[in-house]
Amino acid sequence: MMRKTYPLEWLDNLILEHLNPNRTAISQLSETDLAVISENVVKESGRIQIRIKNEIFSLRKKREIRLLIRKYHSSLIFLLDAVVDNRKTAAFEAAGLAETAELIIGCLDELLSFLENRYSNYLSLDERVPITYLMVSRNELELKLKKLKKSKCESEQDQIVLGIVIEELSNAGLCDTNSRVTFRQLGYERMLLKSVLSLEHSENASAVFSAFDRLLISLNFNSAQYVNLLKERLISKLDVGEGVEQKFNTLSYYSKELGQIDSNYAITFNPAAQHLKMVLEQWLKYEMLYLEKKMERSDALASKGTVENKLECDLSADQIGIILRAADEARVVKSRSMSLVFQRIVPHLSTAFKRDLSYQSVRSKSYNAEETDKNTAILTLEKMIKKIRSY
Repeated sequence: MMRKTYPLEWLDNLILEHLNPNRTAISQLSETDLAVISENVVKESGRIQIRIKNEIFSLRKKREIRLLIRKYHSSLIFLLDAVVDNRKTAAFEAAGLAETAELIIGCLDELLSFLENRYSNYLSLDERVPITYLMVSRNELELKLKKLKKSKCESEQDQIVLGIVIEELSNAGLCDTNSRVTFRQLGYERMLLKSVLSLEHSENASAVFSAFDRLLISLNFNSAQYVNLLKERLISKLDVGEGVEQKFNTLSYYSKELGQIDSNYAITFNPAAQHLKMVLEQWLKYEMLYLEKKMERSDALASKGTVENKLECDLSADQIGIILRAADEARVVKSRSMSLVFQRIVPHLSTAFKRDLSYQSVRSKSYNAEETDKNTAILTLEKMIKKIRSY
């Protein structure tokens, strides 16, 4: 029976034996030796990922999988600590050795990322990241952050958002190895940087949320600064000259657009803050509730102000709605919206059965007209035509 080899055996032997200045005369390694080592490190990294995946796939119990993943995660961090310690010795000041050490560190960091991204459910992500691993990861993230600072967005709106992302990540302590950083936080920053760097920006001024916004909402980038920016932008998109109802409809549209964005509730930029999508949904809800109350007060005041001057129509509310809708669509009366036509006219009318009519109710009924009401409206208009002809 073939012996089941340990996937990290080759890397383990390389770091703890062959590149350990306390065990080997590493200064005697030639450029050719180092080139061969570097080439094998890259190949071995890919092999290790495949072998770990196969080993995990062969297990059936979650407990066994969890133990195996945590074992490899701890072993990789141990090897990372070892190679960083080796690099501190004078022997590694030689250019070739320093480059080989950097390559090994990069491969170990990549393997750790592979485990943390693919098997995060089996790791204790709220544990503190060991200082050596944190130092290596921070260097990698700092390089990506510098690259992000050089990138440009097509729209000014996205460029402002990019500035917030860069500022927030800088303030999160990317270079501060003294702060208590968890694997979860480190993984989120990695994912965020990778996603933003790979995003293709496109300018679409008519969109409520840009592709950049959709990405950040999906990743729950719940920075207070970004949340406030989104609120201010949504409010600024409302036309100052719009009526209360039109503003309500616009906010309703924003809410629908937000609802269509999938957001991950398991990840977060700031664990102490509420989920970004939930904050926006609640804010839109209360803004719409405020406008709804305002519309109701406006209707009540309009009704009160015209109570003595109402004109009684020999028609039902449904029939009035049909005629007003036809007048708007035939452009007999002209207004910014059909809603405004109903809002301006209906409060001044009453019927034999109802003194106070709601313009919203009359308008909505005009879209579900019954045949009897349509026939009555037509007969009324024909009666008016006969009158006009008799003049």
